Amino acid sequence: MFIDTHCHLSKDDYDDIEQVLEDNRKVGVSPIIISGCTRESILESLEYGKMYSDVFVTTGYHPSEASITTEEDLKLLEDQLQLKFVIGVGEIGLDYHYGKEDKEKQIILFEKQLALAEKYQLPVVIHSRDATLDTISILKKYSVTGVIHCFSGSYETALEYIKMGFILGIGGVVTFKNSKLGDVVSKIPIEKIVLETDSPYLTPTPYRGEVNSSKYIPLIAEKIASCKEISIEEVARITTDNAKRIFHLD
Repeated sequence: MFIDTHCHLSKDDYDDIEQVLEDNRKVGVSPIIISGCTRESILESLEYGKMYSDVFVTTGYHPSEASITTEEDLKLLEDQLQLKFVIGVGEIGLDYHYGKEDKEKQIILFEKQLALAEKYQLPVVIHSRDATLDTISILKKYSVTGVIHCFSGSYETALEYIKMGFILGIGGVVTFKNSKLGDVVSKIPIEKIVLETDSPYLTPTPYRGEVNSSKYIPLIAEKIASCKEISIEEVARITTDNAKRIFHLD
């Protein structure tokens, strides 16, 4: 069994949601954890969480939403965090890739959501793009743990997050031809890794250019197994246990 700890599921990207879930199950990927990170995607994700017993949800406002997220949105988020199938806050964080014009708004939104995660003792799912130093500095202010989503940083950065109690989400990037992530994965403990796709984005090799899906999790696991010179069965077992532990899944 595999768990996709981070994906996005929307009718905008997939014609048949039920077929997507069935395709996942056929290759042993169940449950999946959907990340709702905008007003619209959160509401759609919650609907799937209600409908399917093997779909869980994390909710939180992506840093791209910093300029439009209101206090009313945050109050609604707090209410949503109390739903049984909502198991974390995310994806939240910082993204300076396109500039820092809204940096202060991003930081304020990030800290407000970290405070909610701390209040309800929920794991966080962290988005950090070109913002590692600020992300680490802010996380140290809160008593939270969780997943560093789509980790693709250096070994030194990986060790820093691990030392803080975080797990690293490894996705399709590890399969890319020129990616150095495999070298990092080979050095860090498998007990500090969870699998994710970030679908419909970041489709693993050899399907790059196609819409990603949780059904490709075994390809990511296979690459990690190769990097660490262990069996894919061991990767499945340990990363599944890691996901269950960090998200408090029975």
